[in-house]
Amino acid sequence: MSEQKVTVRRDGEVGVIEIDNPPVNALGGAVRKGIWDGLHDLQGAGVSAIVLACKGRTFSGGADITEFGKPPVEPGLSVLIDEIEASDVPVVAAVFGTALGGGFEIALGCHYRVGPSSVKLGLPEVKLGLLPGAGGTQRLPRAIGMEAALPPIVTGDPIPGDEAAKLGLLDRVIEGDLTEGAIAFAREVAGKPVRRLSRDDTALASTKADPIAFEEAATRLLSRSRGLKAPAACVQAVRNCLTMDFADGSKWERETFHDLRSGEESAAQRHHFFAERAALKLPGVGKEVQPRPVKKIAVIGAGTMGGGITMSMATGGYDVVMIDKSQEALDRGFGIIEKNYRKTQARGGFTEAEVDGALSRISLATELSAAADADMVIEAVYENLDLKKSIFAELDKVAKPGAVLASNTSTLDVDEIAAATSRPADVMGMHFFSPANVMKLLENIRGEKSSPDILVTANTVGKQAGKIPVTVGVCNGFAGNRMGGARARQVQRMLLEGAMPQDVDRVAKAFGFAMGPLAVNDLAGLDIGYAVRKERGEKSPIADKLAEMGRYGQKTGAGFYLYEGGSRTPIPDPFVENLIRETSAEHGFTPREIPEQEILDRLLFPLINEGAQILDEGIAIRSSDLDLIWVNGFGFPLAKGGPMFWADREGVGNVYERLKGYYEVSGDPNLEPKPLLQHLAKTGSSFADWSKGRG
Repeated sequence: MSEQKVTVRRDGEVGVIEIDNPPVNALGGAVRKGIWDGLHDLQGAGVSAIVLACKGRTFSGGADITEFGKPPVEPGLSVLIDEIEASDVPVVAAVFGTALGGGFEIALGCHYRVGPSSVKLGLPEVKLGLLPGAGGTQRLPRAIGMEAALPPIVTGDPIPGDEAAKLGLLDRVIEGDLTEGAIAFAREVAGKPVRRLSRDDTALASTKADPIAFEEAATRLLSRSRGLKAPAACVQAVRNCLTMDFADGSKWERETFHDLRSGEESAAQRHHFFAERAALKLPGVGKEVQPRPVKKIAVIGAGTMGGGITMSMATGGYDVVMIDKSQEALDRGFGIIEKNYRKTQARGGFTEAEVDGALSRISLATELSAAADADMVIEAVYENLDLKKSIFAELDKVAKPGAVLASNTSTLDVDEIAAATSRPADVMGMHFFSPANVMKLLENIRGEKSSPDILVTANTVGKQAGKIPVTVGVCNGFAGNRMGGARARQVQRMLLEGAMPQDVDRVAKAFGFAMGPLAVNDLAGLDIGYAVRKERGEKSPIADKLAEMGRYGQKTGAGFYLYEGGSRTPIPDPFVENLIRETSAEHGFTPREIPEQEILDRLLFPLINEGAQILDEGIAIRSSDLDLIWVNGFGFPLAKGGPMFWADREGVGNVYERLKGYYEVSGDPNLEPKPLLQHLAKTGSSFADWSKGRG
């Protein structure tokens, strides 16, 4: 039936509808029609109960996202769920693996749910800039109460099976053969009155009597939502349960879903969703290339980066040995790791058992020989090429054959590091972003001789550690920092032309960045950038002067801004403004007032322009890879999708013409449009179109 995506059978008096639509049993039009027909066929045949089951490795990943923007196919998901709920015979959902989005909503429309404790039930639509659109925001609060329903709807994080059982979402935990167990359960409930969530407001009563706890929870959740529209819409949808009946609440939910789906933010977040999956596809690396087995990881260095990487890997379930020649550094690093874990535990991010388990997987060593049995070694020492080469030369002697040897370098030549070993095919870069235990981005660097299977291994390890891996090639700064360098040069130029730090940062924040670039410099430390520039023989007149004065930013209480009494709030400093004017005059500039639109353009266009060159050189595979890097590693607003996606939405031709105009007026060579940007503008193409077929 229905292209064999849905089969229907009987087991005595119990009917079984089984979905088989790999890989995640998405609820596309053919599947929905198959369920609809099966439901009516079984009801007509006089069964006493029905089980809705799925083949494969998961119940259902939800709606078929590829149907977005296409003509609707009947029956719609909400209509189908209403029909299931209206059934006079009990319908039992046999959930396993993950029941997400529409998959969870269809399970909520069933009268009972059974499954193993390992199942995860979730409504992740908010992560696509949407809200559940098939009754999820109305049925889940009626199933478990408004306070319990709010976090999974607003964050999109799934509910684990054991918690679902406690909340009453799972009517029975079945650890054996799920379909057989569900059929047995269906026989028990056959003939009993069914509970239709759309008609039962019992669970809403406590919040209706006193909504304060709900509103406090909503405020906390929205404070972490980065001002995105979808989380606020999710809160309002649940809040509607207080004042609207199910029908009106569902109508508001559907209308808002469609409004969000047609908006810029959802388009950006859907782009991000597909970009994450595309980033794992490497040209010329087929499915036959499997990752090397990794159980134990050695991390060299117990400083900020080494400790953060160790924590990430232990959280991912790996055994980790953290190596540093100083026992004092090891003890200090482990103490910080434990403190970070306990702080997260106190906030509810980890259970005590999870923290204890992660800490038990970490061991400490002062000798490099402790890496001898590691499957992967991640070096995380100071950014010095000679030091890193010496470590890799020693690792070449110590590490076992087949171990992946990775350097956490942010700028250095991975090929030179690999050349210090006799096995360059095993060497690559794994650039984590600080703090490594928090930041999602993992920029994997493929060396000239890096074996394809170590790249796949790094992606696999990164994913398990909760990172978003993106593979790029070797160049100065790789992709993210190279683009950031182009923007930094333009920021310094704007200061020389007359902009003040607060002007630049105000425009950046208005666009959606959490912090402006100069406030970020103060946070990171002006001494760090100064040291890098000195090593490269580069200059940044204003930033260099501040660093030479010992104004390193927040850690010294003064940088581009003042920071009073240990506060992290930047205060514009008249001294810096005078310094900027003096330096501007020294370099022959006549200060002028720079319009906000020009400031914004000159913050964004250097990213796009340098990104175009990175793509043209083959350093990055796809424009969406650059978007992932800048959203997850550099704070580009998720609602805008990333610099290359934003350029496509703005129109590459428009970006090119405006950039060319700035270049012609200023003569600044850093503003000269790159060849690929010019080509796309002249041909009316986009970065997305150009990237097709490369991954």
